Order: sequence, then C-alpha cells, then structure tokens
Amino acid sequence: MRSLPRHPGPRPSGVRAGVTMARAGVTVARAGLTTARARVTTARAVLSTVLLGATALGAVLAPVPAAADGKAADRSFTIKDPRITESSGLAASRAHPGVYWTHNDSDDGPYVYAVDSRTGETVATVTLKGVGDPRDVEAISIGPDGNVYVGDIGDNLNGSWDHVWIYRFPEPKQLKDTTVRATQFTVKYADGPRDAEALMVDPRTGRVYIASKNEDGGGLYEGPARLTATGTNVFRRIAEVPWVTDGAFSPDGKELVLRSYFSARGYVWKNGRLGADHRVRAPIQGQAESVTYTADGSALMFGSEGKESGVERVDLDKDSGGSPPGNGGTSAGGSGAAGGAGTDGERGGMTTGAVVLVGAVVLFFGYKRLRRKS
Repeated sequence: MRSLPRHPGPRPSGVRAGVTMARAGVTVARAGLTTARARVTTARAVLSTVLLGATALGAVLAPVPAAADGKAADRSFTIKDPRITESSGLAASRAHPGVYWTHNDSDDGPYVYAVDSRTGETVATVTLKGVGDPRDVEAISIGPDGNVYVGDIGDNLNGSWDHVWIYRFPEPKQLKDTTVRATQFTVKYADGPRDAEALMVDPRTGRVYIASKNEDGGGLYEGPARLTATGTNVFRRIAEVPWVTDGAFSPDGKELVLRSYFSARGYVWKNGRLGADHRVRAPIQGQAESVTYTADGSALMFGSEGKESGVERVDLDKDSGGSPPGNGGTSAGGSGAAGGAGTDGERGGMTTGAVVLVGAVVLFFGYKRLRRKS
C-alpha cells in the first residue's frame, strides 16, 4: 500500500534564521568578490600603464647612433675620414663652432685635420710647413692667443729622445685645405726625458703644461711663461698625476681634466696648481686616447683611436661649477669596440629605465597575489 505524501508543515524559526544568515553570507561573499575583481582590474590597468611607460622610456633612453646626431653640433660623432686612423688628440675650435681639430699618431706627417661634429666629415686639412718630420704627435690644444698648439711629445721608448717639440700656428679663419708656416719649439724636461701624450694650454695665462705617462704614474710639467723659438724650453715637474693619455682645461680655466686608458679625473685649477680632485665619468672606448671640453664648457668630448673612431659627449653638471655629474664616476674601459657603449648620461637613463621595470615586476607579482586571494 503506497503511503500518502506528508506535508512538510511550517519550518522552525531557527531554520529560517539560518537560511537568512546563509543568504546574507553569500551576499557578502559576492560583494567581496566584486571588490576583489575591481582591485584586480585596477592592478591590471596600472600594470599595463607602467609597462607601456617602461617601453616608451626604453625607446627614448636607447643610445642614438652617431649618424642620427648629424645635424647637431657638439654631439657624439664618428670620424669618417679614412686618413684618420689614429686620432690621438682633440681640441674644440674657438673660431668655428662645432668643429674639432685632431691629428694622427706617429708616421703621418705634418698634418692637422678639422672635423665637423655635425657630420663627422673633415672640412679642412692643414699642412704644417717649417717643422721638419714629426716623430710622435700625441696632443693638441688651443690657447687664448688663438693659436693651435701641437705636441710632438710622444716617446714610446720612455726616454730615448733628449728633447721633444711643440708646433704652433694660428687657427685658420676659413675652413679649407691650406699650408701654414708653424713655429717650432724645442722642449726638455728638468728631470730627464719622458714619454708624454697630454699637452694643455691654460686659457687664462697661455702657459703650456705637459703630463707625462708612466705605468707607475706620471708628472705634470709646467713650461716657461712664454715659449721661445730660439732656445730650449725647460719644463719643470710641479705635481704627481696618474697615467695620462690626454688632458684639457675648461674654457674658464678653473678645471683641468686628465684622462687615461681606464679612468678620468678632474682637478680644481688655481694659481697654476692642482687642487681638489674628483672622478670624472667617461665612456667605454676601445682605446681611450683624447679629451677636450666643448667650446662653451657644457660638456667633455672623449675620443679614441682606430678607423672610424668615435667621439663621445659627456654632459657636465651645471650646478657643480662645471664638474661632471656624479663625482663617484665610472671608469673608461680599455676593451670593446670604440663607441660601443653609451656615455654615463645614457647609463643613467638606463638605470631609470631599470627602476621603472622593477616597479612593473613588483606590480605584476602583487597582481598575481591578489588574484590568488580572490
């Protein structure tokens, strides 16, 4: 016999209360899930924005090839003249903005080249007359008298020549191939022969200084107040300096920068003597060979040797009285392709990009954690 269905009858009040509480719990859970989903959506939006910003910043901060700087003077550039394979000295023209004077190392002849930083092309070749056969030309500088000073001061045998030479000629007013009669000065060191690659002319006094090069360190030598072409010019040691491949005075004469194969240092220059020093940031170049200030003193230009060698610009910190930014500095390396690495300004930009990228990663993992909690 089949049983008749039983009417459940009214539920106890406790059951109804439990159901109501359960429904309320579901509502709260749904609200929490909605909030979590909103947070995830926000995190995704922030993450997308940061990643997009990092990508754009990376594109902006990426090193620009020298060719892209062709129309801007005093920017990084590449020397394109196939005759210039051992650019050993560098000097910013005073008469022709954006032009840099350079020369080859040994065995090239009495030639000086004017290179336009806008294009990297040689715009004038100056042939020196009346100076004999140069032996080892290593440096170039421009004095307050408007003359170009060329240092035939190299001595790779470290003392095989009892004298070296300096050549001087007026900076040409027009940029064209020309031959000029230069004045030749004989130079000796008070403490005996030296190998040297750095010659600097004080822009305020016109006095010439030479920095010698030695594996145990070099010396800074001071020439006479005025060079003489009829006798011997004796240079006297006034300070100890590191291994030096080139040097340059700031246009205002308040700083002297000396560079080597692996580093560069700046010195306060006062009353013809070295003052406090600091590290100078320099680019990584295959053979760190030369340095000069831009004519306006806003940056340093670092040159290297080799075919189609690069000249790299490093901006100076305007708030530090002409000192390069970040006196902690970095060293210029002695390996790698010339111009293969960016300047420290570029490295600083890359550091900023890395910080942005780290921030993006942190947000990404935060988003994943929030998703797991949801």
